[in-house]
Amino acid sequence: MIKPMKIIFYSLAILLFIGPVFLLVLQSFTEVWQFSAGQSLTFQLDSYSTLVSDPNIMEATFWSLVIGACVLVINLVIGLLSGKALSSSSFKGKSLLEALFLAPILIPVLAIAMGLHLFMIRIGLADTWTGVVLIHLVPTLPYSIKIFHNAYHQFGNHLLEQAEILGATGFRQLHTIELPLLKPAIRSVTFLTIVISLSQYAITAIIGGGRIITLPLVFFPFLQTANTSLMAAFSVWFALLPFFMYLVVELLLLLLPYTRKPWRNLR
Repeated sequence: MIKPMKIIFYSLAILLFIGPVFLLVLQSFTEVWQFSAGQSLTFQLDSYSTLVSDPNIMEATFWSLVIGACVLVINLVIGLLSGKALSSSSFKGKSLLEALFLAPILIPVLAIAMGLHLFMIRIGLADTWTGVVLIHLVPTLPYSIKIFHNAYHQFGNHLLEQAEILGATGFRQLHTIELPLLKPAIRSVTFLTIVISLSQYAITAIIGGGRIITLPLVFFPFLQTANTSLMAAFSVWFALLPFFMYLVVELLLLLLPYTRKPWRNLR
């Protein structure tokens, strides 16, 4: 028997999430229609043909994937190492350091980008995809560090200490204990990083100088069109990128060992 709370949850999920997505996909494959006027649905692929024919869409998709993947990898590495260090170490000024890690969230990213733009011009990183990757770390890294810090703090240091006593190497400890227990944190970091990075418009335009084109930079011409089917098609295309990257991460997570007591695999 389904509990009332589950019924409410599934109903809200369908109403707020699944329903709008379904209507968006349906609109992208149909001509402009008005349900209240009694018009019937007319299926077509012209919106996707127009979308693919845009000269910048493939380049923007490519750079969005490259930049998003690089930003995600750097976030996972730095966030994991920083979170572990903050959780397992106790030193003077730790609270101040944690506050500094979260400072980019409190300061407007646009202000940081304007200052870093002058610096990147001097060192030759302006108008390059490398510079765009680095500026995308500003709004994403604080969340990654905080998520991994909380994850390490939740399962404590006793498992890591047992691994050291049993003689596990650092890599084996990471592979058999830390990463399996960090799967929820990795999923959260993946979702936040991809969504935040792919949605950056202003800082990408400033640091990229218009030479590095991502999907947000070509979004506004489609937004200005009166063709709602074309706008829906672009939105679906845009949404497929984070879904694809999240799927790749999920497939990689399947390679990690799964056990309720990961320290049994240390010997």
